[in-house]
Amino acid sequence: EVHVVESGGGLVQAGESLRLSCAASGFTLDDYAIGWLRQAPGQEREGVSCIRSSDGSVTYADSVKGRFTISIDNAKNTVFLQMNGLKPGDTAVYYCAAGDSYCSNYGFPVSIRYWGQGSQVTVSS
Repeated sequence: EVHVVESGGGLVQAGESLRLSCAASGFTLDDYAIGWLRQAPGQEREGVSCIRSSDGSVTYADSVKGRFTISIDNAKNTVFLQMNGLKPGDTAVYYCAAGDSYCSNYGFPVSIRYWGQGSQVTVSS
């Protein structure tokens, strides 16, 4: 049975940091492109970052480049998103997702098969 479980969201002030975790079971992360998408109220879901360990590819949305870092621990089958210099515009529900293709140039996995439940990130000014 497949599970994708996120953790690490919360409420912070602008300029602070958070780290999101995405723990997978029932499938092996290094066989997939895995990443994060986010959705703010009234907005469409957008890519944030993606990593594919089989070929070392990593992509980021332009809005988070230089502030967010994605990483993967294959031994723990877990992906992390380190978010530094958070801004109120980063406020959204963040979803972990695994796709069985590649990482798009816009920071999301293509052909998503599995989704996490979502984790709220709120950044106050």
